[in-house]
Amino acid sequence: MADESTTAPEPAALYERRGNAALITLNRPRAMNAVNSELSTAVGNFLEQADADDEVRVIVITGSGRAFCAGADLKALGSGQSLFADGHPEWGFAGFAQHWVNKPTIAAVNGFALGGGTELVLAADLAVVDENAQLGLPEVKRGLFAAAGGVIRLQQQIPKKVALELALTGEPISAAEGKELGLVNRVAPAGTALEVALELAEKIAVNAPLSVRESKAMIHRTATGADWEPGVWDANNKSMAVVFTSEDAKEGPAAFAQKREPVWKGR
Repeated sequence: MADESTTAPEPAALYERRGNAALITLNRPRAMNAVNSELSTAVGNFLEQADADDEVRVIVITGSGRAFCAGADLKALGSGQSLFADGHPEWGFAGFAQHWVNKPTIAAVNGFALGGGTELVLAADLAVVDENAQLGLPEVKRGLFAAAGGVIRLQQQIPKKVALELALTGEPISAAEGKELGLVNRVAPAGTALEVALELAEKIAVNAPLSVRESKAMIHRTATGADWEPGVWDANNKSMAVVFTSEDAKEGPAAFAQKREPVWKGR
């Protein structure tokens, strides 16, 4: 029997490859994957690793146990500990909320996700949510504030008056309601959020990496502005030049003409 005093602690997050998807799992199940500095550091570093790996086309983030993420670790907060990644506070909550990566990110919401968990959903490019999970920002019920992007991103992704109702009442919504509002891409049958998220990741991963990267970047750049704002079309033309002069831009039409699957090089 192992000596518990010498047993190494479980890592706060896990990383693995599933085909062309990188899977990052929040791994503090006893704390419902509440965010502390160790978790933020691990997730932030894994995001960097995935973004630098040419074989990774999509990043999926999920939770271990019965929760996706229960928000901030209140015990850590109460004892004065930082919740941010060691050396990288600019990555934000969970090492993810303010951490830009070039590759698409999918939140696979396997369970409890109120508060900080919903803010991670808002930070992700896409979201697959278990049919039994709820989303919401209950911070006002506790005298707090959804400071990890909740009150910045919510009204960008759903109608403003609905966002205000959710933020000001603190009441949750179901996964189905989230999908109806456009906050959720897929509602997964109970226990299958990760499986459905990986299926969605595969639909992205088969496409040309440069095209996906530049499409993501342009959508984010223009999400909150008008299409005639200064610089928008200049940015669009720069992205177009990157994509249309790439080897993949030649491979796509050639593969179509030859009736075969394209072989992307990401350049």
